[in-house]
Parts: sequence; C-alpha cells; structure tokens
Amino acid sequence: MFHPSNVEAWKHFDRMYPDFTKESCNVQLSLCIDGFVPHGQYGRTYLCWQIIITPYNLPLDMCMSFEYMFLKIVISGPSNPKHLIDVYLELLIEELLYLWHVGVKTYDHAMDRAFMMRAALMWTVNNLLAFGIASGWSTVGVMGYPVCMDDIRALHLQHSRNVCYFDYHRQFLSAHHPY
Repeated sequence: MFHPSNVEAWKHFDRMYPDFTKESCNVQLSLCIDGFVPHGQYGRTYLCWQIIITPYNLPLDMCMSFEYMFLKIVISGPSNPKHLIDVYLELLIEELLYLWHVGVKTYDHAMDRAFMMRAALMWTVNNLLAFGIASGWSTVGVMGYPVCMDDIRALHLQHSRNVCYFDYHRQFLSAHHPY
C-alpha cells in the first residue's frame, strides 16, 4: 500500500494550489459516505447512513485508523435519504467551504506559533450506490457506471426493461489480453 500523497491527483492539487501546500499544517480530507441496515435483513424498515471525515496528511498507518475517522453526520430513519442527502450535507459543505476560503486560527504547539489552518476536501470514498445518491448521477440503466461515461455499450433486452452488457465486457481490454 502507498500513501495517498503519492498519487497523481494529490500532486496535481499541490501544483494548482501552492499557497495551500506551502503551509504544512493545512489539512487534506476525505469524505466517506455509506449506508447500512443496522439489524441485518430483519430490520429492512430502518436504515442508517454515516458520513465520516478522514484526514489524509498523516503517516500511512494512521490515515485509515479508527482514531482518526471523525463521524460528522448520522442519518437514520425508515427510508433511504437519497433525495434529501443534499439537505443533510448542506451544513457540512458550508463548514468545508469556510475552512477552504478563510480557515480557522489554530495554535501549533510544536512550532510555538499561531496560524490560519485551512482544509481541502480531496475526494470522497463510497460505494457505487452512495456515489449515485451523493452526486445525483444515475447508477442504474445504460449509463449505470459513471467512469465509462459515453464509452459504454449496452442494449435493452427486447421483451423487458433490463439493460444488458452481454459481449461488451471485454471492450476495455486489448485484443491480445489473455482473458
């Protein structure tokens, strides 16, 4: 495993915002969204969604450890919050925008100085269902996988409304691929 700061997206961010990366105490964050049924299959009438913020500019063994995952929002109720997720996220987005544009005065004990700490939301971590709910992108039907966008080929089955990707599963592999 490698540290997230070694990936190209992080390096691109550093090039785009050198004033942010100049201050080593600024924080790069990840937003994790996931929903689950707390009582297994028997509790299908009740859902729980959690929204967690994780700082990524920590050493690798601390990045994804439980102690550094901050539970920001818990959405619970009898139904999926898919059409209201923006309402739940509104205050969190306002806080993140404030941390990006203005920052918060913070004291660094190691360097014995005060500074304006800023934060950047680098990316989100979620499954395909949560991605569709949070982004508003449809994750069902012909355009069901957002990474492929217009490159995906699918067909509707003639006597049903189902989408079929039959014989298109190799379209992104080279012609000489062993599988």
